[in-house]
Amino acid sequence: MTDATDAGDPRYSGLPGRPGKIIAVHLSYVSRADQRGRRPADPSYFFKASSSVAASGGTVERPAGTELLAFEGEIALVIGEPARRVTLADAWDHVAWVTASNDLGLYDLRANDKGSNVRSKGGDGFTPIGPHLIDARTVDPTALRVRTWVNGELRQDDTTAGLIFPLAQFVADLSQHFTLETGDVILTGTPAGSSVIVPGDVVEVEVDAPASGATSGRLVTTVALGPDTSFDDTLGSLPAVDDTQREEAWGSREAAGLFADPSTSSGTGAETSGTGAVAAPGTATPPVAELVEASSRTPLSPALREKLERVPVAGLSQQLRKRGLNNVTIDGVRPLHPTAKLVGTARTLRFVPNREDLFASHGGGYNAQKRAFDAVGDGEVIVIEARGEAGSGTLGDILAIRAHARAAAGIVTDGGVRDADAVTAVGIPVYTSGAHPAVLGRKHVPWDHDLTIACGGTTVQPGDIIVGDADGVIVIPPALAEEIADAALAQEDEDAWIAARVAEGHPVDGLFPMNAQWRARYEADRTEASA
Repeated sequence: MTDATDAGDPRYSGLPGRPGKIIAVHLSYVSRADQRGRRPADPSYFFKASSSVAASGGTVERPAGTELLAFEGEIALVIGEPARRVTLADAWDHVAWVTASNDLGLYDLRANDKGSNVRSKGGDGFTPIGPHLIDARTVDPTALRVRTWVNGELRQDDTTAGLIFPLAQFVADLSQHFTLETGDVILTGTPAGSSVIVPGDVVEVEVDAPASGATSGRLVTTVALGPDTSFDDTLGSLPAVDDTQREEAWGSREAAGLFADPSTSSGTGAETSGTGAVAAPGTATPPVAELVEASSRTPLSPALREKLERVPVAGLSQQLRKRGLNNVTIDGVRPLHPTAKLVGTARTLRFVPNREDLFASHGGGYNAQKRAFDAVGDGEVIVIEARGEAGSGTLGDILAIRAHARAAAGIVTDGGVRDADAVTAVGIPVYTSGAHPAVLGRKHVPWDHDLTIACGGTTVQPGDIIVGDADGVIVIPPALAEEIADAALAQEDEDAWIAARVAEGHPVDGLFPMNAQWRARYEADRTEASA
């Protein structure tokens, strides 16, 4: 069950020790089965790694670039006396304790693992358990209750009276195939109400026996955004989602903001004005992912922001060029607000060329475009890769309003903007290749976000610093930003002094750039001014 290396490990504080096995039930509640539209004739199972266990009060990371992390409040059974080929009548005697668990799963990783859930449910922290154990001898297994809250709102509320199979059957069934050892854990499935959670959400699960008042206490888990790292496609399949996964993760097509009838999701129907995203009349508004930003993103301090707001893009370009960085301008875009300065950190969105079958699977519902605009944070810039294709809009006034409401610093797209006058009126700085009346589906499929992209001929990574003015938009690597800003400000002072000398009638030869004599005079004036 445990060894010296596990003694005192806080991950297992809600259990008697590190479990040798964690076995989870796929589908066990009538309410969940009815929601999924299928009811199993017999239980089916999958394993979870013991390293996925977490204690109450901890955090779970949703990997950067993924979207479908879902909670599942469950009753956990902890084996006391080892069980091998036990009868249904004797099975409950082998359960020592009952407690709360959260069978977290990342639907983005489900497709290639089929029903095994190895990667989608095996991640570190994906099995919070606890905080307290209930003595199984003191409760009626047919009258236990499980409830789940998200941000204080009750999302799941069911009892073991709603199970398709009694709790004891899981013990008896599994013991036919292998020995259930002391400390092993069985996660007994989740009722209806499981849905998607996002960074910043707080999930609480409680198991209790209403008749006796025995309770596990509330198992508390906070969702955090994982480091901005990518999965290695040379080692295994990458995260991928489609509307089937979105429907199952959210709990219904309506909750996920998808078409009420999948047969209507051809991508050729009505499209929301200004957004380019497919919508169906009467479809419920999808829940908004109010994301908390990852601390791993490079911060743009108020002092650095103030410096960058004072420096023209041309000056920044000059300094970057001096350091060997020539391919840092986003070419082919012009501002809708030429007098407004744009300064912020990049949040990226990528479109791929339209293909009708892919637009049907990725263009509708809570697609990558909507997720990016819902996720953008204070002071961030949405940078869109549209391959320089201006023959369709990449956003409209609705999404511009959303970005403005989220306090975004601006939007840069190397594609078109539709409803250009309305977008301009929103007031948020926008750079685009031009106006175009067509909706998104004419040329683009919203594919993914928060990854390295190409926009206007330059590479942009999440967290890069974006600065724009009437001359254009430039991308600054965060590690160089302070150095570049200081050097550009110093150059601006020098250029202003040279301009004043030229205005006095001096020729530019020897002055621009300054020779030794003019440099000495400039330094003397600086010293005098600072005295």
